[in-house]
Amino acid sequence: MGKSGFVTLAGRPNVGKSTLINRLVGDKIAITSPRPQTTRNRIVGVLSENDFQVALIDTPGVGSHGSKLARNLANVAVKASHDSDILLFISDGRASDPDGDRSVLGRLKSSAPKTILAINKIDLVKKGRLLGQIERFGAFGCFDEIIPVSAKTGENVDKLVELIRDHLPEGPMYYPAGMKTDQPEVFIIGEIIREKAIFNLQNELPYSLAVLVDAVEDRSSGLTAVAASIFVERQSQKGIVIGKKGSMLKKIGAAARVELEARLKTKVFLDLAVKVREKWTSDSRSISDFGYGLKE
Repeated sequence: MGKSGFVTLAGRPNVGKSTLINRLVGDKIAITSPRPQTTRNRIVGVLSENDFQVALIDTPGVGSHGSKLARNLANVAVKASHDSDILLFISDGRASDPDGDRSVLGRLKSSAPKTILAINKIDLVKKGRLLGQIERFGAFGCFDEIIPVSAKTGENVDKLVELIRDHLPEGPMYYPAGMKTDQPEVFIIGEIIREKAIFNLQNELPYSLAVLVDAVEDRSSGLTAVAASIFVERQSQKGIVIGKKGSMLKKIGAAARVELEARLKTKVFLDLAVKVREKWTSDSRSISDFGYGLKE
């Protein structure tokens, strides 16, 4: 019997968890952006090799309590950390306040048998500073392993995989060979649209955006038709997403279409609508409707 198990990736917002899981899996299963709360779901990526299989659980960043949505997202990370064989805690190597990571670790209160710290973004950190970070984190006394990595360049990621393998228990393969994620394609389609909206709207309203895919239809002409709705919280935000004479919505749609066509390997007809759901980030039912977080 080989080794297998579940590894939860957790940490503060914007430390590179989603970039790292994409690197580990070898496919884009989680969207990325420099905005907090980009990841809103428990996303499982599957890494399989000859003698082991690991389910990598990407979770929302744990930050300030904030809105009901933020609390729900933090609950996702806490719950996942309790259900894992390994907690893979990710820190930004550029951060100047490791005590912020200590606070998040306290909130997670993980019961995972092993905890590994990956200090990420070392491609942006000078060696002297990195050594200081390793020393400070070592003083926490809660990590079984500490490894500096770069999810962006791939530096030391192979060594991280070896550490994970070393600490996994013996067990069966939980997922079919070749499977990269447990998320359905329709989920990834919606996330790609949301990523392009976040990127193009930048600081204007990323936290108020949600996307629901209304329909995906494979047509005999080799065309995939996708209909999706972008939700915002206020009528004024709707105008921002649409833009002057529809310019912003067209820009979002064009960017999403390029990536969707590359992923689906087919031409894509993308029909986007913008809708308002008042104060949805503070409404439990709306948060649930959009599939975000856990019920409180």
